[in-house]
Amino acid sequence: MITGTETMQERFSIDALLAALRAAGESSRLRILSLLHQAELSVKDLTAILGQSQPRISRHLKLLSDGGLVGRFPEGAWVFYRLTEGRAGRRFADELLAAADPDDPVLARDRERLAQIKQDHASEADRYFTENAGAWDKIRALHVAEDAVETAVADLIGERPFDSLLDLGTGTGRMLELLNPLYSRAIGVDASSSMLAVARANLDRAGIGNVQVRLGDIYNLPLPRDSFNLVVVHQVLHFLDDPERALAEAARVLRPGGRLLIVDFAPHDLEFLREEHAHRRLGFGRDQVGQWVQAPGLKLDQVVELPSGDDDKLKVILWLARDQRIAVAGDADREVA
Repeated sequence: MITGTETMQERFSIDALLAALRAAGESSRLRILSLLHQAELSVKDLTAILGQSQPRISRHLKLLSDGGLVGRFPEGAWVFYRLTEGRAGRRFADELLAAADPDDPVLARDRERLAQIKQDHASEADRYFTENAGAWDKIRALHVAEDAVETAVADLIGERPFDSLLDLGTGTGRMLELLNPLYSRAIGVDASSSMLAVARANLDRAGIGNVQVRLGDIYNLPLPRDSFNLVVVHQVLHFLDDPERALAEAARVLRPGGRLLIVDFAPHDLEFLREEHAHRRLGFGRDQVGQWVQAPGLKLDQVVELPSGDDDKLKVILWLARDQRIAVAGDADREVA
């Protein structure tokens, strides 16, 4: 995987360029690059599309990864691959693929098989969502309508475009979809592979390609410091044993001047949410979260409360905090691993 200093690399050295040329200079690997240009895929997916054995596909992927053209992202027992985020490698791959005839019968057939793989993924995600929708609907019915929450999120974030978004506990990927018109690239992190499958399917349906979703630990993100302009933590804190620690980790990956948006419930006494739906915390006071975001050095800019209009329903609160360091020129163009 291309990370750290390599991610910032603008040009290949001669040795690195030769490695990239060797990696790409084979028909199956060119086909893999073309497929990864269109989607994030597993070895199983690529095996089904290319009709080759798992060891052979894994060997191709290792050569492409070693050549700086492909990124590797473990997710439990699986590994997902996509084109590298390294500037030199990505530009090389983009220009190479731009020279290929999109009507080439081999590439056209690969696209057909990829479309079927995506449809299979969407069907699997739909089944999971259907099985769990009853529980989610029950919780959603307890608080203000989702569209009101999303309107409040959009109002707080504003309309100014920004470079990078991190969505912690991305779930179905809804925040990635909602804010897509604003960011250049984004990463969604979740602890559930099943939820990541739902997110991938939803983002694919929406035609959103400038996003990655990854399995990860919200307390120990596999991401460098000072990486994102906006971090969103939407309806996640109440599942955590240590919300303050999670917010400190979110603050760590904020760029100077970056923003942290938290959406969660106000304090309530609905014990069944703890007993039946794994809620560890029954809501949060506005001052409590305010203190948590100030501890790592953020400044609380705004707090918005969304009353349900019904005393028996939950109140939703949105907190927007900002990194107080001054952003320097060129910071917004930085890549993340």
